[in-house]
Amino acid sequence: MEIFESVYSIEQKITALKNSGKVIGFVPTMGALHQGHLSLIEIAGKASDVVVVSIFVNPTQFNNPDDLKRYPRDLQRDIDMLNNSACELLFVPTVKEIYPEPDQRVFEFGLLDKVMEGKFRPGHFNGVAQVVSRLFDIVKPHKAFFGEKDFQQLAVIREMVRQLNYNIEIVACPIIRETDGLAMSSRNMLLSENKRKKAPIIADSLFESFNFAAANDVEKTKKFVIERINASSELEVEYFEIVDGNTLQSISNWNESDYVVGCIAVFAGEIRLIDNVIYKNSMS
Repeated sequence: MEIFESVYSIEQKITALKNSGKVIGFVPTMGALHQGHLSLIEIAGKASDVVVVSIFVNPTQFNNPDDLKRYPRDLQRDIDMLNNSACELLFVPTVKEIYPEPDQRVFEFGLLDKVMEGKFRPGHFNGVAQVVSRLFDIVKPHKAFFGEKDFQQLAVIREMVRQLNYNIEIVACPIIRETDGLAMSSRNMLLSENKRKKAPIIADSLFESFNFAAANDVEKTKKFVIERINASSELEVEYFEIVDGNTLQSISNWNESDYVVGCIAVFAGEIRLIDNVIYKNSMS
């Protein structure tokens, strides 16, 4: 695995690879890698000739400065993990490399970024679009791989690709879970022992709601999930929305859409965890 810190050096390398006909797969990360990231890299390795991974904690997508400070960082551990993966090129830029000048761009995603994460983390998706578009301009991949755990982010990135006319295939990859069901996240390592024990209630409630929904309406299903999670003294639901999987707009009955997803954000103390469950997908 080769490691690059400058935009110029990795651009030179990737240009040479593309000129030789190689298909470039790209997995952008913020480090603190886990098996979820490795699954993206594995999928990328099977679908590409060369896998590029970036590690960059992007300051413009954190609306809470404390959250940025708390975000786990362990570059050597990440490098050790990547050495045993399909990653061939690792890009580890500084903030100055990514943003030589402050990025003043403001993206317009209609209603996609106004709900759920966008509502509770104003400016978050604008920062995501800034950094992902910047990384796309540097790496110029043929394919980019993102986890379905960040369901809303995936929708926003697809819209950004459409708006900016990138010739990049966005590949959605399944949620990877711990053995107790908790969706893998870099934030999980910040949980106290007690909160880590309670956190699987989130996924368990979503899975239970799948069965509950078969005999109950949308509002009752939302209430079921929220009350079940909030019954734990260690957890507090910030939002749980049942939405159309394409528009991300809330639905009021199951027949409104052929693609129905439940998206949730839960606080375990100061640590914020997200997850989702697909209730209905006509494509599957």
